[in-house]
Amino acid sequence: MSRPPRLGSADYLGQQSFFLTICCYRRRVIFVRPDIVEIVLQQFVLAANARDVALTAYCFMPDHVHALVAALAEHSDFTKFVSLSKQRSGYHFKRVQHTCLWQEGPFDRVLRSDEPEMTVIRYIVSNPIRARIVQTPQEYLFWGSQVDTRDEILEAISRS
Repeated sequence: MSRPPRLGSADYLGQQSFFLTICCYRRRVIFVRPDIVEIVLQQFVLAANARDVALTAYCFMPDHVHALVAALAEHSDFTKFVSLSKQRSGYHFKRVQHTCLWQEGPFDRVLRSDEPEMTVIRYIVSNPIRARIVQTPQEYLFWGSQVDTRDEILEAISRS
């Protein structure tokens, strides 16, 4: 599946939210063990902190990851966050697993100002249900947020 053309670099700067999907190299099933997910998540959080963005919601599916990323400052650069996240997580993953982690390039889109973030969060959290991995979000271990607790997210989803 080919990626749509990328926006200009200025479109990835400043305070806005992005829906991000990054696929594992050759769509290999990788994110099924808590220790592997933790290695990658830790690097995403460190990159988010370094680039003034927040992981509003994320879900590690077996062969890809979804995230809603909020840029927190006018100088926040989403592309640099993605690059740093992939670089650091790929490095630490390769040290443990001795193989590549990510395919080239992400799929991303800027959230429109009229698009509720909760719609994207619901999509992210419900992904394991749609994939028939679990029946409820509570059963799936590999989703969360850097901003809210899992319970807060589930409550917000149920209200919207």
